[in-house]
Amino acid sequence: KAKGQKGRKITLKVAKNSIRICLDGARRLDLSHMGITTFPKCILKLADVDELDLSRNMLKKIPSSIEKFEKLRWLDLHSNQLEDLPEAIGTLQNLFYLNISNNKLTTKNLPENLNLLKNLRILNMGLNCLDSIPTTLGALKELKEIGLFDNALTIIPNSVKNLPNLKKLNTERNPFPDSKQEEEADSIKRVETLHLVQEKDLCSSCLKMCQDEKDKLNKLQNVPPSPAKKPSFPLLLTPNSSAKDNEEEWRLR
Repeated sequence: KAKGQKGRKITLKVAKNSIRICLDGARRLDLSHMGITTFPKCILKLADVDELDLSRNMLKKIPSSIEKFEKLRWLDLHSNQLEDLPEAIGTLQNLFYLNISNNKLTTKNLPENLNLLKNLRILNMGLNCLDSIPTTLGALKELKEIGLFDNALTIIPNSVKNLPNLKKLNTERNPFPDSKQEEEADSIKRVETLHLVQEKDLCSSCLKMCQDEKDKLNKLQNVPPSPAKKPSFPLLLTPNSSAKDNEEEWRLR
């Protein structure tokens, strides 16, 4: 009888030695890329850390005991084998960064309490099996960046696209029926200040400068367009360069 995959056992001593101090003084428990298959219960004794990195392992489940990490503000679970997340994740009210990309998450198994993370600024759900996005994520008003690339999405809810602080929305490589809709979702642009003045209110030097710029623009518009050249990004790793040393496993679903 074939034995199941057995991962590395993490002891409390190993976990304590894996705590790093960040530049801002935060304490990060870094257990990334350690071949872990089961959430190590011993780290619950270190639940006062500010950041927890369990990325690039083989975890299939995160227990409800994650709620013990009350101070947690940064949680990285990318590149595991997670098929769902516990509802208890909604209790992490200090969380501002959550990376759950490159797992096996489906829309059905996303926790409803995800919309309780009111302080969340960055949410990465790329490289999963999501076919839709809950409209309730529109309650996360502090979100600035959302990663939804490499899923099975056909539409992005307006409640998400119109989040007031959203600066970056990555929806690349989803089967949108209308490519124009994808472009609109990917190009979140905010106009902060726009000043309009009449010509009579400008001094002569400013007026001349504006007229010169206008002439230059008119000349550029009259130049026939050159053949489009397909862009090339040979050095760009998608979507996360931190996994480049393990890219083959990282991209497995």
